Amino acid sequence: MKKSRAEQVQFDHLLLAYLATVLVGLVMVYSASSVWAESRHGSHYYFFQKQFIAAILSLAVIWIIGRLDLRRLSVYSAPALLITILLLSLVFLMPGRNGSHRWLMMGPFTAQPSEFFKFVMIFYLAFSLANPKRNLGQLKQLLFPYAPLIGVGLLLILAEPDLGTTVVIFLTAALMFFLAGAKMKHLLSALVPLIGTGTFIVFVLGYKKDRVLDYITALGDPLQGSYQIKQAALSLGAGGLMGTGLGDGRQKLFFLPYPHTDFIFAAIGEEIGFIGLLFVMALLVFILYRGLKIAYAQPDKFGYLLAAGITMSLFVNIAINLGVVTSLLPVTGLALPLLSYGGSSLLISSAMIGILLNLSRQSTGKGSRWKKLA
Repeated sequence: MKKSRAEQVQFDHLLLAYLATVLVGLVMVYSASSVWAESRHGSHYYFFQKQFIAAILSLAVIWIIGRLDLRRLSVYSAPALLITILLLSLVFLMPGRNGSHRWLMMGPFTAQPSEFFKFVMIFYLAFSLANPKRNLGQLKQLLFPYAPLIGVGLLLILAEPDLGTTVVIFLTAALMFFLAGAKMKHLLSALVPLIGTGTFIVFVLGYKKDRVLDYITALGDPLQGSYQIKQAALSLGAGGLMGTGLGDGRQKLFFLPYPHTDFIFAAIGEEIGFIGLLFVMALLVFILYRGLKIAYAQPDKFGYLLAAGITMSLFVNIAINLGVVTSLLPVTGLALPLLSYGGSSLLISSAMIGILLNLSRQSTGKGSRWKKLA
């Protein structure tokens, strides 16, 4: 059936918002990383070139995903999840970076398996939870096979260590279970041991304890927190309303750590100011809004859960990154989707946008009908 003109405009707007966000990210990655790249790698284009290649590949990924039959491919999501768990195990054989084992290194190329696990898990849960034979009102059907598969993946990611991605994956899975019909008391029962385990790991074993204590200190005054939090606050404050000017930021001169990755939002605030931040936030909010609209308009439960899971994952990721930069959350090392430097993050975030665009073609425009079809 031919799409109406209104639906075509919505489709185009999502794609345009994505392209605008990636373009802002490319410009800011170059601006924030040029000095660092020149001093460490001999070329101020070093990080920009890698991000530009990832952006081109991301466009190809979106084009390919837009032409796939997602429902037919969903049957392969379970073995794909097992493969990503294997990849998560292999990272511990790789050299560490800053005390973490998050990357698979293949010559000049690196990949972050936790990003792939997050993506495949959403696909798998949408496929499995859409099965009309699965009764999530029963605790045993909620535990098996999900607890072993997702639990092993979360433990491996936590051991890397990568607490930020662990939280994103857990919250995304919890929402998908809830939307699929799981009882709130069962989900809360899974949350209690997780909080207890996290408290034990942080305050007894000492995992990132200093970051948590710095965060508690920064709640009263960001300038009393960790060095990263201080410099992020100074970067945001230095930008004022209009910013210091594109390329004229001073915090990237080895004051603000990782200005092109975890703290790119602070770099944006310094150089293009509060007005620039509002523009970036408007793009991200619109992408999330379209994700919700696409989920609501899906004709079946699979599409509904897939679009909702992707939108939730992007939202939690964005919220945690912005919470860290603005001193509302402890430092986690989580990238800002579509904007931060990082090939794996950009490719996976783009693949998620590609799925939303694919599902948009299946939208009914009349609200989700999956409950009638389940």
